[in-house]
Amino acid sequence: MTSRDAVALDDPVGESLRGHHARLARRLGRAATYLPDVATFSAVSAEADAEDWTDLARLLGPGAFADMFSCPAVPPSDWEPLFVLEGRQMVWAGRDRPDGAPATTGAEVVELGADDVPEMLALVARAQPGPFWKRTRELGAYLGVRSGGRLVAMAGERLRPPGWTEISAVCTAPEARGQGHATRLVAALAARVLARDERPFLHVAEANTGAIALYERLGFDSRKRVSFRGYRTPV
Repeated sequence: MTSRDAVALDDPVGESLRGHHARLARRLGRAATYLPDVATFSAVSAEADAEDWTDLARLLGPGAFADMFSCPAVPPSDWEPLFVLEGRQMVWAGRDRPDGAPATTGAEVVELGADDVPEMLALVARAQPGPFWKRTRELGAYLGVRSGGRLVAMAGERLRPPGWTEISAVCTAPEARGQGHATRLVAALAARVLARDERPFLHVAEANTGAIALYERLGFDSRKRVSFRGYRTPV
């Protein structure tokens, strides 16, 4: 891993907003955030000063949610802390191609588009993989598994710092778990990322030991522990 990789992975939100996702960004000074309904993630420099936080507050508006993802910078004291979630960042360990699970009878992997958003949102509401909004699918490719015509699992591409693509929104409906859907989807997405000469990475809650074990089996290694944090901007 090069020093450029470290820069990209240490600030995946900021690097994505300045690069591949610039078309989906709102910016003011050195502060940036995604367009509404795309993502709630915001970014400032790790050495942010008072002006940076003021610019981010202006971007988001008074009393708004500021999802700082894994940014280590601490906002001023008038920003209300909302949550801290411990997690880890995992990166592709270098195998040529991930091993997928065998196909489940009656299930097919499909590419999801704009017409599938209502079903995607309904699945997210049931499976709760993390933040996902009406326009989140614009961040990258999303794949799903349909069984009997119904969407029962999905995963997709989210953050896109230089040289890397994050796999996210990995979720399966409760009644369809244990059938290898998540394995198939993550393997398929990882293969796509590798085919365009990028490397897959992902983030996972530290308490989600089942997901961590799955990602390790697929070829991901833990790179570092991270803390996901959210705040409310001053009113």
